[in-house]
Amino acid sequence: MRIFLVCGGVLASAASALADVPQVAADIAPVQGLVARVMGDLGSPALIVPPGASPHAYAMRPSEAAALEPARLVVEVGAGLTPWFADTVATLAPEAQLLTLMTVPGTRVLPSRADGVFAGAGGPGRDQAAQDAHGAHEDQEDHGAHEDQGDHGAHDAHAVTGDRDLHDHGPEDPHGWLDPANAAVWLGAIAEALAEIDPENAETYRANARAGQAEIADTVAEVRAMLAPVRGRGFVVFHDAYGYFEAAFDMPALAALAVSDAADPGAARIVAIRDALDGMQVDCVFTEPQFNTDLATAIFDGNVPTAILDPLGSAVPPGPSFYPEFLLNVGASMAGCLAR
Repeated sequence: MRIFLVCGGVLASAASALADVPQVAADIAPVQGLVARVMGDLGSPALIVPPGASPHAYAMRPSEAAALEPARLVVEVGAGLTPWFADTVATLAPEAQLLTLMTVPGTRVLPSRADGVFAGAGGPGRDQAAQDAHGAHEDQEDHGAHEDQGDHGAHDAHAVTGDRDLHDHGPEDPHGWLDPANAAVWLGAIAEALAEIDPENAETYRANARAGQAEIADTVAEVRAMLAPVRGRGFVVFHDAYGYFEAAFDMPALAALAVSDAADPGAARIVAIRDALDGMQVDCVFTEPQFNTDLATAIFDGNVPTAILDPLGSAVPPGPSFYPEFLLNVGASMAGCLAR
């Protein structure tokens, strides 16, 4: 009987500790994966924008609103990706702490590339407007954690007319989670935010963040090796979501068919991109899961291989191991198509 009572007391204590862990919500799957890595066995963050949905103008379902309401910490990429999200959090979870990852010190923030065709296979510099945008941000944020990675925005833009202003992301590229160095910085920020809310488990959060950062470093090395044989080959992406990945792994795209995932590219843009790419070697066109691959095939008359890149990792199971698997999936898809 004594053994039973002691065990029961331990179980009750463990259950009480878990009950005290704050409820957390995250906007998109890659962010949810990072938060899950920091929380570990202590809890599972809610995901607000489901896999496969466009985050830019998502309409929340009642179940997602119900998951957001009790959150004490909400983690988002930022207004460039989900312009509606902060106001929704303020309405549904007014007491929650909102952690905006793109404003975390040490985060690399790249300017948006408004034009659809970039410098052929990695030009030496950026257009002046892009340089001004990036310089203005560097006056406000500490980018020292990235100084050893080179110029993440090394692309001159060619003028491409069409629907470039209809669905853009604003002056800054919001897809910062595709830079693994950003993800490593964010793990630390998430751990500190949770430690402030839940000091009893602070060391667990910090230890989990450090372990996650080591996993990212190992994954980066694996992806670099995977991409090394195809570095320098030309490819086109469906929408301009991969600038951070391109820069982190020295894999510059030639062009993006669409400005954002909010709409298909217009006819004028497609014609301008085809003209600008004339004479360049295009080895692969990458589509995305929610878009019709027939469009990319038709643009290049079926003469260029296609494959899927998913900037949101819709096919990756949620949980603490999400981010490394997500990076590996992007790298494998890119390497596989470019090696054909």
